[in-house]
Amino acid sequence: MTFDSFLHKIPEIKEAPLLAEMAHMKMAPLERLKYLKITEDQKLQSRKSAVMMLFYPKGNNTFLVLIERAAYQGVHSSQIAFPGGKWEQQDKNLEETALRETEEEIGVDASKIEIIKSFTQIYIPPSNFLVAPFMGVLETEPIFKPDAKEVAKIIEFPIEALFEDDLVKTILKTTSYAKDLEVPAYVYRNYKVWGATAMMMSELKETLFLTCNS
Repeated sequence: MTFDSFLHKIPEIKEAPLLAEMAHMKMAPLERLKYLKITEDQKLQSRKSAVMMLFYPKGNNTFLVLIERAAYQGVHSSQIAFPGGKWEQQDKNLEETALRETEEEIGVDASKIEIIKSFTQIYIPPSNFLVAPFMGVLETEPIFKPDAKEVAKIIEFPIEALFEDDLVKTILKTTSYAKDLEVPAYVYRNYKVWGATAMMMSELKETLFLTCNS
């Protein structure tokens, strides 16, 4: 999809209803299904974070940026993810968290990003984070400046790849709660997007499918 065509669909994307659990379930490991709904107490006790699903032009095509997280002692080490991180006290809201963390992690000027809409929050049991995804658009091709302490690699994901029939596969992963677990994943080249990021991407994909193919 050309970037101009994508921009013309933005008003429809803004008005599209959130697909929430219906979309999340398509990419959720079986063991995660029971966590799709959480109580208000769990929400209040969880740690807050936000990520950015950022689209931008490259040439005349539309891309979505993902990152490979740096290796560290933690449950999300080396995973493929959207740029983002935890809410800090100086953040006015979670939208500001997503913008700040995106600038810190991949070096994109937050003031240049237009927030299109927020998507459904997802609870991550192993780290007790409640993650708020935001869709953003950058109208010029970025020059990425990744923070080496947090980002091992920038992954430029073409929007057309989201709709490829063979993108979704079943892979084996060892998680914090199971070994050699079969999980659904988006597999693009050698990159495997699974877990909460895949669930967020599923809602994004279904929303774009409804709007961009109409």
